[in-house]
Amino acid sequence: MWQVLIIGAGQAGLAAAYWLKRAGVRFLALERGSGAGEAWASRYESLRLFTPRTHSALPGLKLEGEPAGFPSKGEMSLYLKKYAELFELPIQYETKVTSVRQENGLFAVSTSRGYFRAEQLIIATGPFQKPRLPAFSGAVPDDIVHLHSSLYKHPSQLQDGNVLVVGGGNSGAQIAVELSNGRETFLAVSRPPRYLPMTVAGEAIFWWLDRLGLLRADSSSWIGRRLRRAGDPIFGYELKQAVRCGKVILKRSAVGFGSGGVRFEDGSELDVRNIVWATGFDSGYEWLHVKEALDHHGRVLHNRGMSPVKGLYYVGLPWQTHRGSALLAGVGRDAREIVNAIIERGDKHGKRAP
Repeated sequence: MWQVLIIGAGQAGLAAAYWLKRAGVRFLALERGSGAGEAWASRYESLRLFTPRTHSALPGLKLEGEPAGFPSKGEMSLYLKKYAELFELPIQYETKVTSVRQENGLFAVSTSRGYFRAEQLIIATGPFQKPRLPAFSGAVPDDIVHLHSSLYKHPSQLQDGNVLVVGGGNSGAQIAVELSNGRETFLAVSRPPRYLPMTVAGEAIFWWLDRLGLLRADSSSWIGRRLRRAGDPIFGYELKQAVRCGKVILKRSAVGFGSGGVRFEDGSELDVRNIVWATGFDSGYEWLHVKEALDHHGRVLHNRGMSPVKGLYYVGLPWQTHRGSALLAGVGRDAREIVNAIIERGDKHGKRAP
């Protein structure tokens, strides 16, 4: 029996664990991976964050190195591992949650390593759970190498010949630029990319966004709604330069396959040898069997991370409370808000997080 169980020990789960420990709450985090930071370690080798070190740290521990510099994925993996060890956070690794139910007012959590019960539950699995693939990806011919960006590590995974990257987010942009250094590269996007510089006047763009209040824009505010509709820009000008000099060729959205290869929204077709699906992720809550926790589309119901189900909370959801909710820069703020809500709504054993 636990006062609080956390599902997930990525950046969101670690931030929640930090505040719970400071508040003196008895809790345990369950993580399916073998260690903190494992998800970062598994990403593609050239990955570099577009947030500077000043905006890539969790509460209580700064990132070492040049504050205005941009950390690598390896640096973030080591940082999260150090974070869990430094604060001695209680985490049980290699524990996959298979079912969550409510029994007699408690949360009953079945896992690959046993059964747990808790008065309160924080789901911190984040937005990147199940790779999203377009429906026509099942029709890819056998002679084309194709993989989701979550499985892409380096160019040597691909066969000789050209490559199509499908998806115009920051991951798709970084992967396309990397691949364009050694092969003909195409990037399929739903709309023309919108770019922002990494730095302005010697400061990281996120420093300016923070100073202007845009990074903290509330999800329910006018500016928050407008930013959300606009979607994320591409940070940095590497893709813009690659397109300008012809190293990356932009195509409209990929919609299927024709006799000439991949078919695009404008009716054109392209014969390709490799495809990288940078098409994002879907949330997966098929293990959450709690009445009124999900809507009829399987999406979580919440208000600022607080479920209508008493005792159920979330940390790390996109736009949970503000622009930075799913980023390292903002997840600590949301985690503190959730821990304080847990204490104020019934946990008499803890103290409000400072």
